[in-house]
Amino acid sequence: MRCPRCQVEGTRVIDSRDLESGGTIRRRRECEACAHRFTTYERAEGSRLIVIKRDGTRQEFERAKVQAGLLKACEKRPVTLERIDAAVDEIEATLRGRGDTEVSSKEIGKLATDVLRDIDQLAYIRFASVYHSYADISTLKREVDRLIKQRSGPGE
Repeated sequence: MRCPRCQVEGTRVIDSRDLESGGTIRRRRECEACAHRFTTYERAEGSRLIVIKRDGTRQEFERAKVQAGLLKACEKRPVTLERIDAAVDEIEATLRGRGDTEVSSKEIGKLATDVLRDIDQLAYIRFASVYHSYADISTLKREVDRLIKQRSGPGE
């Protein structure tokens, strides 16, 4: 492991902790050359997962892209980075749990909207308005009305 400050390869592990029920290991490291301390995260890499884009092209799944989309939707909302990371973990686990080697970008978007609906409704509307490419304001209004109806529940 290279030190992010001096780029020397010699580092030692000071502390290790399991995160997310053992799915990730957090390690505190110290550079043997400059004594700089930093944190690394290790996650077991699953089999390759290929995303089929809307235009038919294929590319490898990148959790950073899913995270960036969720971060953008949750911008200036009271949602922690830890909650977003947990949502990305949930989406990735669902995709990998299916055992398929290919998944459509549409399916990833659907999972992201489902997760955002539970996290923050305004973030959900932001993401859904881009993901679903609502044609006009009336379509967006119908979605907001549906959310309000769901939130108030039957008989209220």
